[in-house]
Amino acid sequence: MINILRSYVHLLWLVVSVIPWASLVVLASVVWRGDRLYWLAVRWLSGAVRSARWILGIRVNVTGRENLPQGQGQPAILLVKHQSAFETFLMPTLMSHPLAYVFKRELIYVPFFGWAMARLDMVHIDRSQRAAAFSKVVEQGKRLLSQGVWVIMFPEGTRIPRGQAGTYKTGGTRLAVATGAPVIPIAVTSGRCWPRKALIKRPGVVEVSIGPAIPSVGRQPDELMREVEHWIESEMRRLDPEAYPAPVPLQSPASSGVVLSPVLPAAVPEEDEQVSATRT
Repeated sequence: MINILRSYVHLLWLVVSVIPWASLVVLASVVWRGDRLYWLAVRWLSGAVRSARWILGIRVNVTGRENLPQGQGQPAILLVKHQSAFETFLMPTLMSHPLAYVFKRELIYVPFFGWAMARLDMVHIDRSQRAAAFSKVVEQGKRLLSQGVWVIMFPEGTRIPRGQAGTYKTGGTRLAVATGAPVIPIAVTSGRCWPRKALIKRPGVVEVSIGPAIPSVGRQPDELMREVEHWIESEMRRLDPEAYPAPVPLQSPASSGVVLSPVLPAAVPEEDEQVSATRT
């Protein structure tokens, strides 16, 4: 009962707070652009994460920060495990660099939240035009990376139930190969506390594990994504073992030309914030 009450209170906080804050971002965009506007928007996300701790009892533990590129000019493409909306709020609050999400254009029409997103320098594309959409991802991705903005994508393309793995699509690694930027795999156990599409949240600890940077130069997108998937899904089993049936031996990509992915329950495909244009 207490979790139900907490969840409704937190939802009310999100709805009530996003209206003035998003309005402020839209108004500020008349005179502000770039980093200044981005960090203004991130302040609301920080409030959403802090309120999740105070109201819901959701705490965050981050490991692997040392794996992030150092220096303002170093590019990176973050490829993140996606179990809930929580990591979309969380990731910008953890990074010292501005992030640019790649997301479906329909989200910019969501009242207030989407309107504010539309004013930020991110990549929103039309899923109905797949080839043109990915060209836009590459074009804008190159520009953003050259400006010190890191691109963030969810390779599974949708929120995946806890203990399952979706199909890892190669949009992120294709962008990495096209730009020469390294990819950073990130495992997140948000499904423990904030289940996919669930109104009722649970207190607990969300583990965020940032993996070593994987160079993209000279790599093939498919092979690079298999390495990303191997690291993320192996790390998810280590961080949240009770969510998975039984350990399955995994073969390191470096030890053989054949890569064995973890055997996990298949997730049901679904359209979400990751665009169809990044699929292969």
